Amino acid sequence: MSFIRRLLLAVSMLSLVACAAPGSQTAAPKVLPKTTDVKTLLWVGNSFFYYNNSMHGHVGQMLNAQGVRGHRATSATISGSGINWHDLEAHFKPGGVASYSFVGDNEVRFNTFDKPFDAVLIMDCSQCPIHPQLGPIFHDYAKRHSMTARKYGAEPIFFMSWAYSDVPSMTQTLGAEYIKAGKANNALVVPAGIAFANAVAKRPDISLIIADKRHPTLAGTYLGAATVLASVYKVNPVGNKYTAGLPADVAAFLQSIAWDTAQQFHAHQGRGSL
Repeated sequence: MSFIRRLLLAVSMLSLVACAAPGSQTAAPKVLPKTTDVKTLLWVGNSFFYYNNSMHGHVGQMLNAQGVRGHRATSATISGSGINWHDLEAHFKPGGVASYSFVGDNEVRFNTFDKPFDAVLIMDCSQCPIHPQLGPIFHDYAKRHSMTARKYGAEPIFFMSWAYSDVPSMTQTLGAEYIKAGKANNALVVPAGIAFANAVAKRPDISLIIADKRHPTLAGTYLGAATVLASVYKVNPVGNKYTAGLPADVAAFLQSIAWDTAQQFHAHQGRGSL
């Protein structure tokens, strides 16, 4: 049985136990819009996103290389932040985030749209979802932010972060909490942490995390971006001409890992349900 199947099975068993509790009720899952409809994406997180000139920028480069046009992304990150540090409501206020852009020769273009973002990609701090004191805050704010995003017509998406390089067991524990949050809020989950584990298992010679054992190398950022491309935009990164300056064989390997991981994960997890 693959790692993804074992992880999802474990979360399924926990969910069945919870549903069997006296007085519990199982809510019918909501129908989510197609993630291929995501043209504008807000990234809400921390340094795991903004390292290496920001993961959202690499996703944009990959989309451009695939010929996908009309997309826009904005990154709102705070160093060391947890999910509860972010005032998501503030990012949707009229005349605020994404209300204008610079085009051409520094020309200001004021944007007009019905809503600033189609989706919000959310990540907690690297250990918060599994921390004994901060775990409940993760699930509380996963719900709050999901409600806020939907209030403004955007879909919440959770970014499953990766394990510390010296604590590989974090992959499973983090994965379980992100999957639970996805189920509870009928939200898509991006399995970046599982992609990291799969890459390390096959090519340990490719360094994905810097010496601090937490933050991503350029290769790690690229793998995360490719997994977002595969999960959120449903675009196959394999063969993408944008390599972020990585050796061609390394980029090709990471593209393949991202696509295979996303395909297998979403085939079993579905969109917020198992």
